[in-house]
Amino acid sequence: MASIYDQVLAFIAAPDAGNFDPLALEVFRHQAATVPAYREHCRALGLRPDAVAHLEDIPPVSTLAFKYVRLACEEVTTGEKAFRTSGTTIGGAERGTHAVPHPEVYRASALAHLRTMIFPDNRRMRILAMHPTADRMPESSLSQMITWCIEEFGAGRCECVADRKRVDTNAAHIFLKDAQRDRAPACILATTASLGALFAHLEHLDARVALPSGSRIMDTGGAKGQAIALDAQAVCDRAREFLAVAPRLVINEYGMTELCSQLYDATSFNSDEHAAPNQRVKIAPPWMHAAAVDPVSLHPVGAGEIGLLRFFDLANAGSVSAILTEDFGIVNGDRVRVLGRAGLAEPRGCALAISQFEAAENGRPQ
Repeated sequence: MASIYDQVLAFIAAPDAGNFDPLALEVFRHQAATVPAYREHCRALGLRPDAVAHLEDIPPVSTLAFKYVRLACEEVTTGEKAFRTSGTTIGGAERGTHAVPHPEVYRASALAHLRTMIFPDNRRMRILAMHPTADRMPESSLSQMITWCIEEFGAGRCECVADRKRVDTNAAHIFLKDAQRDRAPACILATTASLGALFAHLEHLDARVALPSGSRIMDTGGAKGQAIALDAQAVCDRAREFLAVAPRLVINEYGMTELCSQLYDATSFNSDEHAAPNQRVKIAPPWMHAAAVDPVSLHPVGAGEIGLLRFFDLANAGSVSAILTEDFGIVNGDRVRVLGRAGLAEPRGCALAISQFEAAENGRPQ
């Protein structure tokens, strides 16, 4: 019989909606048996994994739990990667770690949804990375994804203009001017903060670049690190003003270290959606199930209602797939509207889940 990882890879290659729930249950049982901390968590909840018959009954783990314990399968693999979070809402500078025993599953997930959402026209092109690549920041899951993106979709000149300390906006400006001169479409992979720095640089010089038709921007993130906060509408407006990139080709990514799959803005470029930037929804890949849950009970809320976002990501097969985030949103099928981060106080259900891992780390009885 194919391993659980081969089954997930097969699903990513050829998604079958009717097989998602059965495969998700198999992935959960595999994790409950092979991830020690998750096994103890299920036991503390009085849960028998073989008795769980519905997706919504699978216990989620908060993203904060990755700060306390290793949440990965016990098996020994030669290619495991460990990605560090940029920080959590508790513990100050302490960071969580997501161990990925089978990075080939992460790679398959990342590239398949990039192809659907950022490169639906099957074009290969010049790529400008305004975030460090994996060779410069190997502990960053975003850096790894950017590197894979360049390998898969890059053509001709591709360049990274960022390191751990800074983004070289002058080098980015030269790269983009060369793309304009050569009439070569370019894809910019950037955080919102690095885009803000580029726009400020161009504004300071009173410079504009008219990127060729087909150029696009993947905006990876929100307000973190921004000197001057730019919302989605402002990013799109400035991309049009300074780079001549149409709003439908400015696509925001929603992802996190604890998930091996990402969601992207739906625009008329990659779907039938036509919403304004600040009203956009994000599309989850077929191998990820999204839900909005009550922050106290952790039960799903009604359709169209606001709740804490919870995901079941098949691509997380080597760690824990049921993940509870710190973000509120609205879910309709594979469409997710992200509304923002929860307040400083931890939701009660989330806090109860966290206490299990904190107790385990400190050797206290659960």
